[in-house]
Amino acid sequence: MIFLGATLFFLFAFQTFAHAGALNLTGSGLAQSAFKDISKELGLAVSYLPVAPAEPLGIIGFDAGVEVTAVSLESNHFSTVGVSSKTIVLPKLHLQKGLPFGIDVGAIYANVPGIDVQLVGGEIKYAIIGGNIALPAVAVRAGYTKLLGVDSLDLSTLSADVSVSKGITLVTPYAGIGAVQVTAKEKAGLGLAEEKQTLTKGFVGVKISLAVINFVFEADFADVPLYTLRVNVGL
Repeated sequence: MIFLGATLFFLFAFQTFAHAGALNLTGSGLAQSAFKDISKELGLAVSYLPVAPAEPLGIIGFDAGVEVTAVSLESNHFSTVGVSSKTIVLPKLHLQKGLPFGIDVGAIYANVPGIDVQLVGGEIKYAIIGGNIALPAVAVRAGYTKLLGVDSLDLSTLSADVSVSKGITLVTPYAGIGAVQVTAKEKAGLGLAEEKQTLTKGFVGVKISLAVINFVFEADFADVPLYTLRVNVGL
């Protein structure tokens, strides 16, 4: 049943982003307020998402897999810049590697042909408390993402969050709260000022471990909701 649900999610995701429309600010005539709204929602959409519990992977641990994030856009201004769908979906490659002293590093890459963008990003996470039978794990994380492939827009994000998780046999639920700083500059000659916004978000998720195959489901809540499914192999 889990495999069937994951397959259906991926099929829906790829159908959705294939018809989203190409992102392009040139000739859009955006006002500053509209650019601010687009920057905020797009920044949240492409910000670094944990999609993992707080507990560290350990020095020999790693996770490598694919994930899909569905984002429900709220602004009506996206149609002005070529994005016709109210839901965009980002398929990503997501890698994480455990290091000594409770540190994990990770990276993501996404290519979304439906809106003609690419996304790269990285993270470093430190487990303040590693977690055990009695104690939950607690971690802090810093992340960075950069939007590529859009000639008319320069957008990047910095993020920081704190999360807690507690494993229960094969299931590890987790939750956290953080902040995302979105920096956006238009390059379409519209005469708009740079937008820099700091946004708060919360997230909850659960990791299900089946031997070396893992499933992670996460929901992020901010000005726009984001829902992510990850399937990976790991130790």
